Amino acid sequence: MTTQILLSGFGGQGILFTGKFLAYKGLLEDKNVSWLPSYGPEMRGGTASCSVIISDEEVGSPIISEPDVLIAMNLPSFEKFVPTVKAGGIVIADSSLIETKTDRTDIDVHYIPATSLASEMGKQSLANMVILGKLLSVMKDFNEENVKTVLAKVIPPKKAEMLEINMQAMKLGTNY
Repeated sequence: MTTQILLSGFGGQGILFTGKFLAYKGLLEDKNVSWLPSYGPEMRGGTASCSVIISDEEVGSPIISEPDVLIAMNLPSFEKFVPTVKAGGIVIADSSLIETKTDRTDIDVHYIPATSLASEMGKQSLANMVILGKLLSVMKDFNEENVKTVLAKVIPPKKAEMLEINMQAMKLGTNY
């Protein structure tokens, strides 16, 4: 089985970190993985996207034209990429920043106010982790022990104290 995931939003929203988490999670599960970050020259505030492919077989190309899963953290990303999601695919959208809804009925769309929920925690920068928790919940793939192991791997040692608050944000998304 192969799952193609496209994450997109503004630079600084943790798009690349979220993609890195998903890639490491795939590696932990003995899958073949591709992680391809992409961002504009502006970085923070510009556009950022990340393609992650997780597969039981070798990954031939890191390019995704029809994602199985889309995480959209801003309106331009939502408008640009929702039409490309495969029929039967999943979309997780940050409804704090995306007020519009799609009229597609052939995909499973979840709107979650990730930025607002993260702000209520006192850490708006954790909206990506709220969204990630929601995605893992929808995919029925949230295993707390595995998630902690992956977070410990992707959080830099100098920010190790962020592990628990990242877990809290993910659980918030999982339970939303």
